[in-house]
Amino acid sequence: MAKTGRGSLRQLATLPHAPEQNKNQTSRNQLPRLMDFPEIIWPSALNTIKNWITVQFIIRPYFDSEFQIKDFVYGAKQALQVVSSKLVGGDLSQLQDLVTPEAIAELKPVVQKLSMTQRKQLEIHESDIYLSFPYQIGIMFDDANDKLQKRWVEITMVFHVMRGLTEMRERGEEIPWNMGTMPEYQDRVFICNYRFKKEFTAGHQSDWTINVANHFRAIDLINESK
Repeated sequence: MAKTGRGSLRQLATLPHAPEQNKNQTSRNQLPRLMDFPEIIWPSALNTIKNWITVQFIIRPYFDSEFQIKDFVYGAKQALQVVSSKLVGGDLSQLQDLVTPEAIAELKPVVQKLSMTQRKQLEIHESDIYLSFPYQIGIMFDDANDKLQKRWVEITMVFHVMRGLTEMRERGEEIPWNMGTMPEYQDRVFICNYRFKKEFTAGHQSDWTINVANHFRAIDLINESK
């Protein structure tokens, strides 16, 4: 499966930079990269077309006739909420059924070094997600065994989250469509990249597991690029 590309910082260039007096505080609260994976922010038009073709002409006819991307996205949001809550607690052993051992091994030393303030930033509530989409859907095959072809589906999801969005809605506040570009919301807008993998080998199907989990703020990418 081709490695996904880094989200273009040029698309974020219109975001106002953090005031100079807030830079030190921003630096202390900035999340380090949880995993070595390129940050993805926006959909790719080409990938969107490829994803539709993959679902309609490969996954549904040959792997899972009942597969629906909207159902997958719904489940992915729930998985994001569960995993993020465990990351906040720091006990990654509770993620063994949801996250691959390789991903846990990479996440553990990073999460353990986070301050409490940084850990709290990892917590995501499903109702605070205001945009989500599959960035890339890939199919992988292993023909090493002549008698049995192993096959997997891998889906990279992108979630845009604003912490406190639920409370804003409950108070009846108007939600600005461009809140991600507004200075007063920048510290509360997070982007999560999660990659899900499932085996579809005949007679050996597995559950969906997560092999990539990244959380970051768009404003932090801008500050890094300066």
